[in-house]
Amino acid sequence: MDAGQDRQDLISDINVTPLVDVMLVLLIIFMATAPMMRHGVKVDLPITESKSIKSKEDPLILTITKKRLVFIESYKVECKALKEKLKKIFANRAEKEIFLQADKDVPYGFVMKVMSQVKEAGITKVGMITKPLHK
Repeated sequence: MDAGQDRQDLISDINVTPLVDVMLVLLIIFMATAPMMRHGVKVDLPITESKSIKSKEDPLILTITKKRLVFIESYKVECKALKEKLKKIFANRAEKEIFLQADKDVPYGFVMKVMSQVKEAGITKVGMITKPLHK
């Protein structure tokens, strides 16, 4: 008896229909929840009259809180280690762009200290995040 002849009758195709159904449901869920997700840390931003900045890539958000704590996205970073962390993050990125949001009560000098570390890390574009002025 040849066992190979019995196996020729079996069909070994993968049914992708359930996979496609699950992926479509996940896509709809992510599309519905994505606008509700916020990046970074909550701070009280200053209000200004300015236009939005257009960006090709999803830029990194650097946050300075009222208590002078510095966050990259939602990860706390010591101010002394900021330059080295940013160098490592941007080592393989084509666009050297970061957005900075600082609480309106943070002293200007501290914001400039953080910005100097950003520049020393080799980041060429720094955008400031503010609240729009409502008329």
